[in-house]
Amino acid sequence: MTVPRGKSRPELSAFLMAKRAQLRPEDVGLPSIGRRRTPGLRRQEVAQLAAVSIDWYIRLEQGRVGVPGTAVLDAVAKALALSESERHHLHLIARGEVPPARHVPAPASESLKTLLSSMPTTPAWIIDIRFDVLAHNAAATALFGPGFGIGVNTAEQLFLDPASRDFQLDWPRIARETLGNLRANRTRHPDDSRLRTLIDELHRSSPDFATWWDDQTVQERTSGTKRVLHPAGGVLTLRYDVLAVQDGSDHRLSVVTPADAHAEEVLRSLVARTSGLRVVG
Repeated sequence: MTVPRGKSRPELSAFLMAKRAQLRPEDVGLPSIGRRRTPGLRRQEVAQLAAVSIDWYIRLEQGRVGVPGTAVLDAVAKALALSESERHHLHLIARGEVPPARHVPAPASESLKTLLSSMPTTPAWIIDIRFDVLAHNAAATALFGPGFGIGVNTAEQLFLDPASRDFQLDWPRIARETLGNLRANRTRHPDDSRLRTLIDELHRSSPDFATWWDDQTVQERTSGTKRVLHPAGGVLTLRYDVLAVQDGSDHRLSVVTPADAHAEEVLRSLVARTSGLRVVG
C-alpha cells in the first residue's frame, strides 16, 4: 500500500473525524467549558494535546499533509486515545506502512518460567529489550554464579564489570554482539527512556562501548559459540542461542548448551551442586 502525496485521502479524514467525535474533553483531561455545537473534541483541542499547530491538524484531518512522520502520528494517536489496533490503522491509512512497535514492559510469562524449570541441566534465562534479567533457572545460577539473577543487567555486567573479561574469553566479539543488539532494540523502541538511559550510561562509562557505538557497529547475532573460564570448571566451550518470544513482549529466551563432552560433563557437575531447581521471577 502506498500513500499518494498531495491528494485528498477521504478514509484518513473520515477516521480522524469519527475518533475526535467519540471523545469528550473530560476523557482526555481537558475541562468542558460551554456548549458544543457538535459532539466530541474540537480540532484545536486535538492539536493542543498532540503538540501540533491547529493549521497542520486541520490539513491532516482533511488528508492534505503529504506523508506525516511516525512520531507526529503517534502524538495524534495518543491525543485521540486510540487503541493499539486503531493506531496501527492510522499509520496504514496516513503513511501506507505499519507503525514502529511500542514496547510495554512486562514480566516473564508463567509459561516461560515453567519452560525454564523444565531444563534442569541447560542454563537459560529471559531478558527484555534492555538486557534486564527477568527470570532464570538453577543451571544459569550454576554457570554464572549467585550474583546472576533478577535485576541484573547483562549489558552493564558485560561492559562495566572487569570480571566479565576474565569469564568471557571471547569478550570483544560477545561485547560487540551485545552492543549490536542494543542498537537494534533502540531502533525498534526509540521512545523507551530506560533503554536510552542505559545506552547513555554505557557510552559514558565504557571506552570500548563508546568506540564501537560511535563507529556504528552493527553485529546483531542470535546464535554462536563462545568460550568461558569458569572458576570451578575451567575453560568451557558453549553454544548459545537467543530466541525471540512471540507474545508481543519482545522478550528473549537465552539458552546455553555444551559444545563438547567436556563442557557437558562440567555443566552437569555444576548443576548437581545446586540444591534443587529454582526459578526466579
